[in-house]
Amino acid sequence: MGRPRTRKDSSVASPTHRRSSRRRRTALFSAAAVVAAGLGAVPFVTSASAAVDLAYQTLPANDGWAASGSGTTGGSKADAARVYTVSNRAELAKALGSGSGSDTAPRIVRVKGLIDANGGNSCDDYAAGTGYSLSAYLKAYDPAVWGRSKKPSGAQEDARKAAAAKQAKNIVFRVPSNTTLVGVPGTGAGIKGGSVAVQNADNVIIRNLAFSATEDCFPQWDPTDGSKGEWNSAYDSVTLRGATHVWADHNTFTDAPLYDSALKTYFGRKYQVHDGALDITNGSDLVTVERNLFSSHDKTMLIGSSDTDSVGKLRVTLHHNVWKGITQRAPLARLGQIHLYNNHYDTTKTNGYAHSYSVNARAKAQVVAEHNAWTLSSDRKVSQLLSGDGTGAVAGRGNVVNGAVTDVVAAYNAASSSKKLKTSVSWTPTLTAGLQTSAAGLPGELAGTVGAGVLTEQGTVKR
Repeated sequence: MGRPRTRKDSSVASPTHRRSSRRRRTALFSAAAVVAAGLGAVPFVTSASAAVDLAYQTLPANDGWAASGSGTTGGSKADAARVYTVSNRAELAKALGSGSGSDTAPRIVRVKGLIDANGGNSCDDYAAGTGYSLSAYLKAYDPAVWGRSKKPSGAQEDARKAAAAKQAKNIVFRVPSNTTLVGVPGTGAGIKGGSVAVQNADNVIIRNLAFSATEDCFPQWDPTDGSKGEWNSAYDSVTLRGATHVWADHNTFTDAPLYDSALKTYFGRKYQVHDGALDITNGSDLVTVERNLFSSHDKTMLIGSSDTDSVGKLRVTLHHNVWKGITQRAPLARLGQIHLYNNHYDTTKTNGYAHSYSVNARAKAQVVAEHNAWTLSSDRKVSQLLSGDGTGAVAGRGNVVNGAVTDVVAAYNAASSSKKLKTSVSWTPTLTAGLQTSAAGLPGELAGTVGAGVLTEQGTVKR
């Protein structure tokens, strides 16, 4: 396939894009290298002229599961013709290509400013011409008429699917292998209302982007979901499906400005337009998620789509992330080997999102949770920080609650009459770059240094 002709970075004065690979490799100290030297958790460079710019940086050695094997380099080897700067929906879609997987030569896509994935289209625009209307849908599938034993089918469900397909065409961006998708520092870079999909792709980097307002215009009613039925939406802000070697770093995820507390209720259930923030499913493997800010969201991160997703995969590292105003799934883990270290969880109710639990280990998931910090609000108990189905394991150590080292696994098990968490795992994490063995200072250290908008062009944290 031909190269996309989206505006290229050659139009932007940036001599770093033409430096030799040898020069680009010099003088950058990753967070892992700095910590190993005992110099703190924030990366630095010896001089701006010698630094590798943000778009060309790769995952440091030993930095979580994504460093396994060949590591994660994204589009760092892209030539000048395959480096793009985009500032609207059409440019972003063109730079990423079809997402079919046939064009996997390295590429760098630099997002400048905030991109509206809907491109000015409203839910009414997507519904136009399909025959769908919410009032007709509610009338057709009212449990008093339709019942609760079968999922919707027929004219209005077909119309809903057609309208949903029109929205998906606009807001879903498929990322191919060997890609770096990165926000341009200082521009408020992000994607509003979009869903970035890394599906059956390898070697992808996503950094310095603010993801907000990922909303499904056409949730599906499922009366068979649970005892009361549920409205289910379709889009995660970032979704990994069958993806390998993925590094998600310094991104922000939020439902803002439309929070769940403002959603309407139909058939006695919340008309849910939000799905996951960053979900890792369908056999995805070798993923590192670090220094992201997750806030104001309900079902935040799913690792494993079902209890039979994939055995021997779903290996994920989560470290130095901040979770605030998160109801649940931080993460919910199934089957895989999950390493959680140096994360900060704040259970304070935020924008109407009340804490239910932080980490759920189920379907034989093997979680190692060490040196994390919880800020426990007065309405929550230590025993409510974890959850499980009786088959998952959490091996914990050095975790801190309100500044005091606390055995959060023992607290959960003591309060649980059944479905206790197993306390040992059959694997030992070795890819642990930047691991801090004291979590007491994490709340202060991570404040203002995670999420989008804090990195410079050299990948350092703004002071």
